[in-house]
Formats: sequence, structure tokens, C-alpha cells
Amino acid sequence: MARYSDSTTMVVTESSENDGDKESKTCGKILVALSWVLVVMTMPFSLFICFKVVQEYERAVIFRLGRLLSGGAKGPGIFFILPCIDTYARVDLRTRTYDVPPQEVLTKDSVTVSVDAVVYYRVQNATISIANVENAHHSTRLLAQTTLRNTMGTRPLHEILSERETISGNMQLSLDEATEAWGIKVERVEIKDVRLPVQLQRAMAAEAEAAREARAKVIAAEGEQKASRALREASEVIGDSPAALQLRYLQTLNTISAEKNSTIVFPLPIDMITYFMKARADNSM
Repeated sequence: MARYSDSTTMVVTESSENDGDKESKTCGKILVALSWVLVVMTMPFSLFICFKVVQEYERAVIFRLGRLLSGGAKGPGIFFILPCIDTYARVDLRTRTYDVPPQEVLTKDSVTVSVDAVVYYRVQNATISIANVENAHHSTRLLAQTTLRNTMGTRPLHEILSERETISGNMQLSLDEATEAWGIKVERVEIKDVRLPVQLQRAMAAEAEAAREARAKVIAAEGEQKASRALREASEVIGDSPAALQLRYLQTLNTISAEKNSTIVFPLPIDMITYFMKARADNSM
């Protein structure tokens, strides 16, 4: 008995729905006929109301008695509507730019940053953008803000600063996938700026300065090491040839005289002093 009653209820519901569809179709046909009669009776003044024009970058989504008119969006150019029963909505297909306001984001490594971005999007399907969502542009903008916060919150600070292009590409794919059901195509996402707190900026600047000083000290130490090795090799060469030291003395004198100094320092070889000291010691004996 239960099965029989359920099936009976289902049959009654389906029959009532079919009856309602038939009645609505019948009423629709009658209203369409009356609208055509009104157009013919008010000729040619009705032509100013029935003919509409949309630009090259626009499309018109027409509703007849609350239902979408078959054939999709109309335009560009001239299209015809029936008075009193047809309504239409203009949809702009040009690319729009949305400047995402700065979002306070807590990164994965617990650093608070302020991030803003720019989103470029356009309406890809005019019919879906009108029928599937109340306000496609407003919904896309809110989704862009949420996606920016969620994406930045899953990455550490160094990735946000160094991998902006990768993050922008991931945001574009995520937004495009979510807005496809709304007839929106996200063409590009760009991260404009990442603002750090003042204290963090000072800490990063101090860290960078310390790193530069450390590298400078290492470079200076390496230079002194190479210079000492070169001096050792030069001393070995001079030690092998006693005349090389005298030539070096003459080169030093040439360098000093080229600068037009009034004082000239003449280096005296140690061997000459040793010779005179030995001669004095022999005379004393």
C-alpha cells in the first residue's frame, strides 16, 4: 500500500507540473500575440521602442516573460524586442581592471605583510554572467581579495618577495577556475607591492649590512693572502739574483723623481755597510 501511495503521489505531482507548463506556455503565446498586435497598431511609433542597438563590445541578453530567449545573447548591432513582455540587459565584454586593496596577510613564517594586486578580467559568456550570478563583477572582485589572502598565507616571506610571477600565475589559475561558472575569464593577475613593517625593514637592512661587511672582510683577507704569496715569490726571485735588488732600487728612485719631490731618499745597500765595518775591524786589530 505504501509503494502504491508513493507512486500515486509522484504521478499526481508530475501531472500538475505538466499542466502548469502547458498553462504558462498558453498564456505566453497569448501575450506574445497581444504584443504583436500592439506593435502593428502603434506603427511606426513602436519601431522606436522595439529596435535597440548595442555596440561592438556589448551584448544583449533578452528575457521574454522572465525566461531567456533562445539563440543566446544578441549583438553587436540592431536587435528586436517586443514591448511589455521583453526585457534585456547590456553586458560589456571589454577587459576590466580591478585594483585589489591592500590586504593584511600573516605569512607561513608568522610575518605580517600588506599585499596589493591588480586583476584583469572580462566577460566571456554574457548569458551565463547574467543568469548564473547576481553580480558577476562584484563576485569576482570579492573572490580576488579572498584568493590573494589565502595564497599569501600559505607561503613564507622569502617566497613572496622572490617568486611573485609564480604566485601570480597560481592566483590566475585559481580565479579562472572559480569564475568559469560565472562566465568570467581572468586574463592576468599581477602583485603590485609587498609592504613590510618598519621594524622588520630595519632588521632586514641590518642583516644585509652585516652580510656585506662579512663578505668585504673575507675579500680583503683573500687579497692580503694572495699579495703575501706574490711578495714571497718576488723575494725569492730577487734573492736568486743580487743585481735584481739594485734594479729595484733604481726603479724606486725613478718613481720618486717622476713625482717632482724636493726630497730624494737614496737607499744604501746593506752589503756596503758590512764591507766598511769589516775594514774598520781589521784596522783596529
